[in-house]
Amino acid sequence: MNVSTFIAKRYFSSKKSKNFIQILSWVSMVGVAIGTMALIIVLSVFNGLEDVLRSVYQTFDPDLKIESVKGKSFEVNADLFAQLESLEGVSSSAGVIEDNALVTYRDQQVVVRIKGIEDSYLKANKLDTFMLEGELKLEEGTENFAILGAGVAYELGVLLGSDMYDIQIVYPKKLRPGTAPGLNAVRKVRLKPAGAFSVEAAYDETLVFVPLRAAQRAMDYKNRRTSIELYLNEGASLRKVKATVKEFLGADFNVLDSDEQHAELLRAVKIEKLFVYIGLTFITLIASFNIFFSLSMLAIEKRRDISILFAVGGTKQMVKGIFLKQGIIIAFVGCIIGLFLGLTFCILQQEFGLIGLGMSSSVVNAYPVKIVWLDFLLVGFSIFIITILTAYRPAVLASRVNPIAHLD
Repeated sequence: MNVSTFIAKRYFSSKKSKNFIQILSWVSMVGVAIGTMALIIVLSVFNGLEDVLRSVYQTFDPDLKIESVKGKSFEVNADLFAQLESLEGVSSSAGVIEDNALVTYRDQQVVVRIKGIEDSYLKANKLDTFMLEGELKLEEGTENFAILGAGVAYELGVLLGSDMYDIQIVYPKKLRPGTAPGLNAVRKVRLKPAGAFSVEAAYDETLVFVPLRAAQRAMDYKNRRTSIELYLNEGASLRKVKATVKEFLGADFNVLDSDEQHAELLRAVKIEKLFVYIGLTFITLIASFNIFFSLSMLAIEKRRDISILFAVGGTKQMVKGIFLKQGIIIAFVGCIIGLFLGLTFCILQQEFGLIGLGMSSSVVNAYPVKIVWLDFLLVGFSIFIITILTAYRPAVLASRVNPIAHLD
């Protein structure tokens, strides 16, 4: 064993002559342990939230979504859908018309996201699993129906069990330049409310499903679609199918998987996780200042020992190494305790849901956590850097002790 390591371990394990230094060393370890535990728990919660978002969206969204690179919509025909469905791994496809519009019901009105869909969409999508009330239907003979997000239905005050009132989509017409808007400047399409669904707040408060023919009439899209949604065969490789579709369509189209369809939201979660990590790391750094004070006082107390070490041939590098390793040992023990406590809490939260969200949710009732081992390495590396920063100065001061002045 290296001499500096042996002495550092002796200083750590032996009882200090000054009880205050011993207490300060324990406080340092506790501070590092708490900071480490907090980092692991918070990072695991963000991992869990990210997983919950993915699970919700992947259940509701298509496997792949095709959008035009230029413009809001593009021309489609039956041959395009047939060719897409003939690609290996593709189970079905559905054309979609999606745009913002004003929806009125009795004396209430709200701006929503209208999504015009075909019957093939309902067969491939799992919208039926998210229905809260009413029926999952869009067409019945010549009658058109709307399926509303729970938040939209609540804001409009829709009576789902009543046929007395219709929902009306109001969408502006494309006017020629220089034409003044008049009474006929908008298109209006009436539908009956069929049901309400609940997936996630972003959908529940904005989205309304309508038949494709109603969206075509309201928005005058005819043979144009804003996107095509693809559903894959079970076991098909998403990466390979995506590459195949991209190659087939060329550079004029974007082919988006579930993560790319919600890239901004997932990026926001990652950025928030990063800033929380930075914030908690700084808090841990402040808590680790106790290591600085503990080592500084130990260096003062051990000046005679340092002088003796110099007298028998010890070097400044050896003395510096002793105090650096002493700080590393304190931080290492605290870090291991913190990692263990953080891991234990995360496992208990996963199994028993110790801390609830404080609100009813159809997705999760307790804070979700996901253990990612890379986070443990990241936290361990952060603690190591913090330890070096806080222990370096006391180690330098200890190595500058004048051996003659403290030998008596």
